[in-house]
Amino acid sequence: MSKTIIITGASRGFGKIWAKALLKRGDKVAATARNIAHLNDLVEEFGDAVFPIQLDVNDRTACFEAVNQAKAHFGHIDGLINNAGFGLFGAIEETTEEQARAQMETNFFGVLWVTQAILPIFRAQQSGHIIQVSSFLGLVTLPVLGLYNASKYAVNGLTETLAAEVAGFGIKVSLIEPNGFSTDWSGASAFQTEPNEVYAPIKKAFAEGATPDSWGNPEATAPAVLALIDSENPPLHFLLGKIAYPGVKQVYADRLAQFEEWKEVSANAHGH
Repeated sequence: MSKTIIITGASRGFGKIWAKALLKRGDKVAATARNIAHLNDLVEEFGDAVFPIQLDVNDRTACFEAVNQAKAHFGHIDGLINNAGFGLFGAIEETTEEQARAQMETNFFGVLWVTQAILPIFRAQQSGHIIQVSSFLGLVTLPVLGLYNASKYAVNGLTETLAAEVAGFGIKVSLIEPNGFSTDWSGASAFQTEPNEVYAPIKKAFAEGATPDSWGNPEATAPAVLALIDSENPPLHFLLGKIAYPGVKQVYADRLAQFEEWKEVSANAHGH
């Protein structure tokens, strides 16, 4: 049976790739974008199977209106892919208040608003799958991406809690956690802080640490995401790409070793 999925940030990158993959197999997509002109190609190719919605996820009221429009248009929603977001590159000290708030508004609060909007619909249906597009940087961190890391850690904490709260309503919850892919997340969609030269060596090392093999092919993610959407028992954490798993595994092993080293001091701090 075909599914009906809402995808935020569907005008480019992962959002557009996954929307096309769903539409090509006969599913229906409510696609949101800040500028719906960027969705015209989807409408031209797939017609009424696409419902374009103009949406700035920073606007909580608009998020509720968009979700309700999608429900009214299609009559039923099977899944939500919270994909809208952007990357802010720069050292933490370089980051302005405006940049920090903008990063959190879109990457965290935008996810929260759309999630809150879909929950009453999924609770009434006693079904639905909420998929948050996070990052493996919601599990580990890289330098010069401090605010982006923080936004994705926040999304992961929110979503793990959500999964526990809504399981009894028949709602499934997943986090997609990609490593780096060759989307315009690090190009046209990215923002940069004003550089402070003291951080130039760190930025240079970061840039030189990446190889062409570090970046996955975004088109190759479509079958994996379709499998996640179709799963009867989807994972809460779903890594994408061959870099994510070994990177996360090593960081978690180091973290556990440090906990072990300090466990007696930690336990004594309990006081009894």
